[in-house]
Amino acid sequence: MSNVVPFLRRQPAAPLRGCDVVSVADGLFAALEQLQTLSACAATMERPRLEVERTVQNLLDAVGAVERALDCIGEGDEVGQG
Repeated sequence: MSNVVPFLRRQPAAPLRGCDVVSVADGLFAALEQLQTLSACAATMERPRLEVERTVQNLLDAVGAVERALDCIGEGDEVGQG
């Protein structure tokens, strides 16, 4: 199994305190940029076509989830009011 990529477990970060909307949005934008870069990179992998398609699709799904999170932050107090 020489093609297995090990997943590294990072040490748990110290609990975050005092996060505000700007810092969360900034983190989401950074994650969005990384996911988009990874999607483009994954599309060029020399792997079986189905594996590449599934990988890219899952990354694009993650991009969509981050975009929805950013939309929720942008809505602020308007969420739930109607």
